[in-house]
Amino acid sequence: MPFVNMNEIKTKNIIEGAEAKMVHTDGMTLSQWSFKAGTKLPEHSHFHEQMTKLISGKFEMTVDGVTKILEKTDIVVIPPNAVHSGIAITDCELVDVFHPARDDYK
Repeated sequence: MPFVNMNEIKTKNIIEGAEAKMVHTDGMTLSQWSFKAGTKLPEHSHFHEQMTKLISGKFEMTVDGVTKILEKTDIVVIPPNAVHSGIAITDCELVDVFHPARDDYK
């Protein structure tokens, strides 16, 4: 599976107000999210390392008590077990990468 067309990936509704398409390998997961304005990402943590990249819109993210409104040039690096949350200020698109793979998202 060296090439994946995201238009062929089935959408999942993991958070109300947000849809995601996910690609999994043995060692990591990539997820492409569409958030509606006002949608909250509840505070949570997990043992996975995570990186998040804003693609479009405005999204406010909090990681271990530090809050920032993301810009297109920002990448959020979330260490394992770090408490994080967020809110879509506008409709927005984000991409997450997780290591190891998110078996709970398969």
